Amino acid sequence: MSQAPRVYFFGTCLIDLIFPQAGLAAMRLLRREGLEVIYPQGQTCCGQPAYNSGYDAAARAVARQQLAAFPEDCPILVPSASCAGMMKVQYPKLFAGTADEERALHLAARVHELTDYLARVLDWRRPDLGPPLKVVLHHSCSARREMGVSGAAADLLARLTNLEVVEPDHAHECCGFGGTFAVKQPEISAAMAADKAAAILATGARVLVGQDCGCLLNLGGTLAHRYPQSWEGVGSGVGAGSGPGFGAGSGTNVASGPGSAFASGCGPGSGAQAAQGAAADTGSGLTAKGLTAKGLTAKGLTASPRTLDPQAPVVKHIAELLWERTHAP
Repeated sequence: MSQAPRVYFFGTCLIDLIFPQAGLAAMRLLRREGLEVIYPQGQTCCGQPAYNSGYDAAARAVARQQLAAFPEDCPILVPSASCAGMMKVQYPKLFAGTADEERALHLAARVHELTDYLARVLDWRRPDLGPPLKVVLHHSCSARREMGVSGAAADLLARLTNLEVVEPDHAHECCGFGGTFAVKQPEISAAMAADKAAAILATGARVLVGQDCGCLLNLGGTLAHRYPQSWEGVGSGVGAGSGPGFGAGSGTNVASGPGSAFASGCGPGSGAQAAQGAAADTGSGLTAKGLTAKGLTAKGLTASPRTLDPQAPVVKHIAELLWERTHAP
């Protein structure tokens, strides 16, 4: 019996702390395609905030942790074009001329943005089990420009036959997040986000979907602040019976398929099965970086149900939407 191909999964800070359901959905999608997903417990931030702020030495210190965490010759799948761009495009520049340059090049060559890997490498195709739905697609600047993978998200959504996919007016414009830009230039960032939020609402779509959690966090916060009476919440959770909002009640659980492999290494025999079947519940599991829905309620991030304006979209990472619409509970 041949061994399942192995891939690394880089969780990203925002998925770890705010959008755990997106990471879980992404790993489910990959496992269902026959891959063994490896989640190294030593992974941390990619180093982009320090790098973009001009602190190259600090960025290298953080990035070296990733060089050590992803050593084997396996693809590294990243559910964020922004983080993927940092690792694939900027690491070679950051480590140029240093003792770690070769390791940085080896890592960069193996980095894939998630939607690009699903569409181009795996040729992901599944029957759409969901009802007719209109969604609005937001492309991050990193996906559109740095990584050049924005077409992959649109391609994947087009394969779901019951979806109507639209883009907002001025779709090519930035949402205003820009990582540290939103902190350094809050007034400009807020104005950009307000324009984007208005364009999104004007589409009348029920779901806002994207491939970068930074954009989704920024737009979700803007929608919640500017349109509080028509806001359902960021992230509706993944899985049967899940409702809108954060927290352990979002209905996410780790595998419903034939085992969920979270291994500590990439070489033959180095993996370990973390759970079998649907027995592993994410309320207490998958603690490599705290990637769990548990505990978010304590931070005040639970969205309260409310009467909704028909135009108010739910914000979802594309991995969530792909899993929800192709998974039979």
